[in-house]
Amino acid sequence: MAATRDKKQRLSVYLDPDLKRRLADFADRREQSASLIAEAALASFLSPDADERKEAAVVKRLDRIDRNLLRLARDLEITNETLALFVRSWLNSTAPLPESEQAIARAAGGQRYEKFIEALGRRFASGPKLHDEIIDRIAIKRVPPTQPE
Repeated sequence: MAATRDKKQRLSVYLDPDLKRRLADFADRREQSASLIAEAALASFLSPDADERKEAAVVKRLDRIDRNLLRLARDLEITNETLALFVRSWLNSTAPLPESEQAIARAAGGQRYEKFIEALGRRFASGPKLHDEIIDRIAIKRVPPTQPE
């Protein structure tokens, strides 16, 4: 009777046609029976460490998201500091205009602003990003000049 207990037992299940096709395709590629693949999948699903593997995968994804958020916060801080430095520099170096010249200056400023917005749109659409330009400039400074032979 001990031999009966060791013998595999039959189980009939209903599968979605697409899942059945995928199982058959996978089994064919591995040159294994669909029954063996399904048995391994069930064993993996029911194993006590399956939850630990799922948790590890979630933790890995959360760590990646956390690193991305930290990088984003750093980039935002750099952007804020850059803008603040520019505004302070501009305010310190630009003298106020007399009343008689302000209307002309506003008109010229409006035209320059429109050109700025167009250039910004082009840059976002296809141009290099500031981050890329900074990295390129840093890389160029790090490369020692070559000596002529």
